[in-house]
Amino acid sequence: MSSLPVVDLIIIAIYVLAIVLMGVYFAVRGANSNQFVSAGGVLPAWAVGLSIFGTYLSSNTYIGVTGKAYGSNWNAFVFSLAIPIAAWIASRYFVPFYRESGNISAYAHAEKRFGPWARLYMDICYLLTQLARMASIMFGVSLVLNALIGIDIAYIIIAMGVLVTLYTLLGGIEAVIWTDVIQSVVLTLGAFLIVVILCIDVEGGFMGIIQKGMVANKFSLGSFKLSFTSSTFWVVMLYGIFINLNNFGIDQSFIQRYHTAKSTGSAQRSVWMAAKLYIPVSLLFFFIGTGLWVYYQENPQKLEPLVKESLREESLNEKSLSSSETPPGDMNDDNRKSSISMGSVKVNDSEIGDRVLPFFMVYRLPRGITGLLIAALFAAAMSSVDSSLNSSATIIWSDLYKRYLKPKPTEKQSMQVLKISTVVWGILGTFFSLALIGIESLLDTWWQLSGIFAGGMLGLFLLGFFSRTTGNAIAKISVTIGILVISWMTFPALIPDNMGYLRSPFHTNMIVVIGTLTIFLSGIVLNRFSRKLKP
Repeated sequence: MSSLPVVDLIIIAIYVLAIVLMGVYFAVRGANSNQFVSAGGVLPAWAVGLSIFGTYLSSNTYIGVTGKAYGSNWNAFVFSLAIPIAAWIASRYFVPFYRESGNISAYAHAEKRFGPWARLYMDICYLLTQLARMASIMFGVSLVLNALIGIDIAYIIIAMGVLVTLYTLLGGIEAVIWTDVIQSVVLTLGAFLIVVILCIDVEGGFMGIIQKGMVANKFSLGSFKLSFTSSTFWVVMLYGIFINLNNFGIDQSFIQRYHTAKSTGSAQRSVWMAAKLYIPVSLLFFFIGTGLWVYYQENPQKLEPLVKESLREESLNEKSLSSSETPPGDMNDDNRKSSISMGSVKVNDSEIGDRVLPFFMVYRLPRGITGLLIAALFAAAMSSVDSSLNSSATIIWSDLYKRYLKPKPTEKQSMQVLKISTVVWGILGTFFSLALIGIESLLDTWWQLSGIFAGGMLGLFLLGFFSRTTGNAIAKISVTIGILVISWMTFPALIPDNMGYLRSPFHTNMIVVIGTLTIFLSGIVLNRFSRKLKP
């Protein structure tokens, strides 16, 4: 068990206190329901852009991205390269559309096009996505703090859930956005600091990391062969385009930010600002992962405590540590698992990837800097979890409470529902996070869960947005077909072994792509066919 020096604990305490006090400040200002969900629509573009950027960055980036780069290569960086495509579509079409609608809910349009069922369906998918998102983010933070201070992961997750729920509950979306601004800056500075330390520690510095990484093919973006059964360049690119279209186009936490900006132009600039910031900063984290790999290849004895700790865990003991077997659809020709040997035992790098950065922080960083980087990690997590909490509460209030229970609530009733929803979703997110304890790859888990829920939402939205003549009945049929296809790809174990040929051959990252296209294209085809049948 590690214990942090007093100076690190003081830095962390000051940071956490400052964030909570910011929530108290916005609460004291007397927020009403409009202020809670849209901040009065007066925030500058740069603040909204940094907030969107902060939402993108989380422990999934801090821990998951570095873990993937350490355990394999830069194949996942292709996701970042897809962001400008989605940002262009969003700034040109989606932002003006939502600003002109004047509706705080991202899913009100679905009801206008296809009826109440469509809005409810998208609400459920969104709320489930946010639970998975909050869970994976809080779990990522718990890995670091467990390595640093030795407190049980479950206790850390619970404490994190209480803290983030508290300041989101107090200050609403305005507290979320301004804390995101601060946390984005802290996070980026923390990443730069780690890069500097790695360049000092590795033989040859920056160029040493580049040269040794190139020899080991660590900078590969994946195979360029046209295959969708493994994590090739094209699979991750398609996944990135569709997931980022989902983020910028129908994610309530993003749509809500469009309404907080002063004007449509400000909202469009905020989208581009977030996109332009995320690409170089995500590049930093991939470089950190590769730098850590090079560092521990040069100093394998320094990794021994982490390997021994991993070997004690049941999840690793159940595996063949000396085997180089690759899970189906998880690795391609340029993305093979590397390993590190400790005596007679060989441990795959991917099995310890998510823990390497926390381990490095424990055993290498000097006093004071460790506390600053833990604060940066808190920044990464809280800037994403607070967005999920506030946007989920907004959906429950606008789409469920006002739609089905009380169409014209008083201001007091609205605030009660918003705050109760924030607390309830904070509790549920915490429980979901506890359920993730024991997973191997944080980034893989989050990508799979988000792809499952996002496919149906994005397909239905695009069908309603681009096909003006598709009706309610055809939309229902298309969504049903899409759900069946997504289920077929998500649950291959349900198909008996003697019928294995019926299982999906596609990589899991293709779930959102194929699910979206199935709903959208089946709706287009059925609509045209039905119109031809009409006299």
